[in-house]
Amino acid sequence: MRRRGAYWAPAVLIVPFLILFTAALLAPIGYAVFLSLFTERRSGLGFGDAQTVFTGLGNYTRALGDAAFRDGFWTVAQFCLLYIPLMIGLSLTVALLLDSVLARAKRFFQLALFLPHAVPGIIAALIWTYLYTPGISPVLDALNSAGATIDVLGHPLPAVVNMALWEWTGYNMIIFFAALQGIPREVLEAAVVDGAGALRTALSIKVPLIKASITIVALFTIIGALQLFTEPTILRGAAPGITTTWTPNMYAYTAAFERNDYGLAAAASVLLALAAALLSFIVTRATRARSERRKEETV
Repeated sequence: MRRRGAYWAPAVLIVPFLILFTAALLAPIGYAVFLSLFTERRSGLGFGDAQTVFTGLGNYTRALGDAAFRDGFWTVAQFCLLYIPLMIGLSLTVALLLDSVLARAKRFFQLALFLPHAVPGIIAALIWTYLYTPGISPVLDALNSAGATIDVLGHPLPAVVNMALWEWTGYNMIIFFAALQGIPREVLEAAVVDGAGALRTALSIKVPLIKASITIVALFTIIGALQLFTEPTILRGAAPGITTTWTPNMYAYTAAFERNDYGLAAAASVLLALAAALLSFIVTRATRARSERRKEETV
């Protein structure tokens, strides 16, 4: 009787989570998969009533065969190649500076650097659009008055990268700083006794010891980059280089709400989710294999 009653408490605690998990994640994914298997067709040269027809993998074939959808992944790849090294480098550098013995007012700088992340993405995108638009941007007007003509939106990718850096550098800095605080002080004191300077200690001891945090940040950043939507969508009105299918997420949004092709939008969303899951698996597997090799070398 006691053994049977011992399972009731965990079951009662986990049931609310399972309900929310199913309602917020599993059910939408299942519905998206269901929608992706159907399409609407009209008879009578397109003027008849719309009929929902089972198409199987037809929507997936259409999405993968569309050059605009594939080009969206290429845009995301370029974004990651430019954004991830800059973001991790800046976040890690600032975290190391705040973790140093000479740093002062650490709480103030942590809060100041984290504040941009607290600004909603739409508001941040609107602010940067204002700063990027010629004729209304005080920054561009000042540069033009000084004789420096800069077309920020001529190549929109660096502009979007800069917006993402402003939003996420402080957030990831907090993650790195927390990981640095978890390093045993004895290890750092031993390095000082051995004659290692501040730079050598940071590069040879601190950074290797928080590689797990760096990997997690890189993984989450890649997954977030696949969902890139808010910044380029807001910036699209001022940047002619950004189209309605500039990223996979924008492609799915355009298919659903501008072309009313919900089957194609659902298929594109499922493919995007599969790409994110595949990247997560690859990064996690590579990190685990690397850590296992290091353990074997240590033994």
